[in-house]
Amino acid sequence: MGGPRWLLLVGFGALSACSVPRVSSGRNHDSQLITEEEVIASAGTTAYEVIHNLRPNFLSYRGETSFDKRSSRPYPNVYVDDQPFGTVAILQSIPSSDVSTIRLYRSWEATTKYGSGNAGGVIAISTRR
Repeated sequence: MGGPRWLLLVGFGALSACSVPRVSSGRNHDSQLITEEEVIASAGTTAYEVIHNLRPNFLSYRGETSFDKRSSRPYPNVYVDDQPFGTVAILQSIPSSDVSTIRLYRSWEATTKYGSGNAGGVIAISTRR
């Protein structure tokens, strides 16, 4: 590398390393998490209503997950306290007063955490204990 170019590159690298880090003015927002504060503040009386009001994309159709439509799971499965609980419809039977957090795991995350059979993702609910 030529002298001036090399010096310019080193100077830029040094400036970048010494720059002031950017500080966030608020809390980090995780679009895949509904916090306990959000659950309490929502107008929903069931887990389904909370999700529908705050993050309706959690309930969306994910597309076919298999060539065999009989075994395809295009909607997320529901887990409560890391235990399989059922399909999205079961969310209507979970009172929001029992819910601490709700997290959406996308296909690859769900398969990694909960195993195969979760190609449509997982809606994981943590309850207040």
